[in-house]
Amino acid sequence: MSERDETLEGWEPEVGPDLPLARVIDLAFDYRGNTTVIKTDGSEVHGYIFNRNAGAPEPFIQMFDAAGAGPFRIPYAQIRTVRFTGKDTAAGNSYAAWLRRKEKEQAEPKAHDSEAR
Repeated sequence: MSERDETLEGWEPEVGPDLPLARVIDLAFDYRGNTTVIKTDGSEVHGYIFNRNAGAPEPFIQMFDAAGAGPFRIPYAQIRTVRFTGKDTAAGNSYAAWLRRKEKEQAEPKAHDSEAR
């Protein structure tokens, strides 16, 4: 998996038969950065999605806007798509990324030691 594959940052999904809105919302809920919700009326809300309920009689998300106002409740029926516009604060923080950093750090002192000899 490449670094690009490890984050959704910058992704602007096209909702359709192969990518349902509910899947995009689930990914946005798990995303550790701000998103931009594009509503069906064309308006946009930029902020952090902290809750969603796909099983409610009227499925919805809850979010705080970028200024911290809210929470706002937005029904799925009013959402066209969600863009992953904010910095992914969890990117590169996986165990695999940590392990690569540790291996690099351990290799660097050895390189410095051999140069000193």
